[in-house]
Parts: sequence; C-alpha cells; structure tokens
Amino acid sequence: MSTQPSTDPSTDPERANLLATLADRRAFLRGSAEGLTDEQARATPTVSTLSIGGLVKHVTATERQWADFIRHGAGDEDVDYDLDWSSLDWSDPSSIPDWVLRRQDEFVLREDQTLAELLDDYAACAAETEELVRGLDDLGVSHALAPAPWNEPGASMSARQVLAHLIGETAQHAGHADIVRETIDGRKAMG
Repeated sequence: MSTQPSTDPSTDPERANLLATLADRRAFLRGSAEGLTDEQARATPTVSTLSIGGLVKHVTATERQWADFIRHGAGDEDVDYDLDWSSLDWSDPSSIPDWVLRRQDEFVLREDQTLAELLDDYAACAAETEELVRGLDDLGVSHALAPAPWNEPGASMSARQVLAHLIGETAQHAGHADIVRETIDGRKAMG
C-alpha cells in the first residue's frame, strides 16, 4: 500500500482546497447581491463609485482573464501601461482608448443588463474555472506575465499562484460588496 499522495488531478487535495476556498469567497460576493433589485445593484451609495452589480461583473471578467492566462499565457491586449491619465478628455469618450472604456465598463451594471444575468454569468464563469483547474495536469503550469509596471521583468505565474490571486481578489471585492450592501439596506453578507 502506497503512502504517496495521488497525482490524479481529480483527487489532488491542494487543488480541491483552492477550489473550495475560491467557491467560499464567491459565495460571500453572491450573498451581498442576494435579493437586490437591478436598481439597488446599480446603486453607488458610498463615496466610491462601486456598485454590487459592477463588482460582480468585474470579478467575473477578471476571473475569465486569469483563466485565459492559465490556458494560453499573457494575451496581446492593447493596454498602454505608460498612458498619461491626466491627458485624457473624459468629456469626449472618443478620445479615450478602447481598453480604458472596456475596463470602466467592467465596473458598471448597465441599463441593458440585469443582476440576474450577471449572477448567471458569474456561475458559468465559476464552472468554467473549476473545470479548467480540475483538468490541469499540474498546478505548477506557468506563463510569463505581460510587461507592466507592477510586474518584475521576466516574471511568471503558475496556475497555483493565479488561484491564490483569484481568491484574494474575490475576497477583497466581496468585502467591498458587503459594505455597499450594508449601506443600501443594512444587510451584511459577511459577519
């Protein structure tokens, strides 16, 4: 009888723990959205511009971007990390780079969207991520990070590190959503 841990991805305890922790953090975020109307999910009742719908939308987009990174590595996104933000004319959307507009849209539950649709998409994203992670031969699979001011030149990230990052990102935004929800109607999803 072998005492060696299984290397079968379907029985890997580390993988199961990472996925369970991520699912737990997702539940906190979803809990903040529970029972809200679309109007409430669009509300920005604190001094920030964060809304619960926008947070759900952003976390979904971010998780998909990181899942794509696990699959293919850094994309050839048209992000200009040297952009002079002070030079942008915010009153003229045509002067703002598309990637900035896309990023801003990630944080907004638009009038043509519903909270239910965003939550369904978030659930689909979670299922996609879990299937991807369960199918990996090794959580150590790694890719180079895109050049960015916050990344060391030549830095890379493994699937394991991406999952840890997603757990932190999701937890952080679940906390934001909890504060927004408490401001809306006093309900707390966390604590």
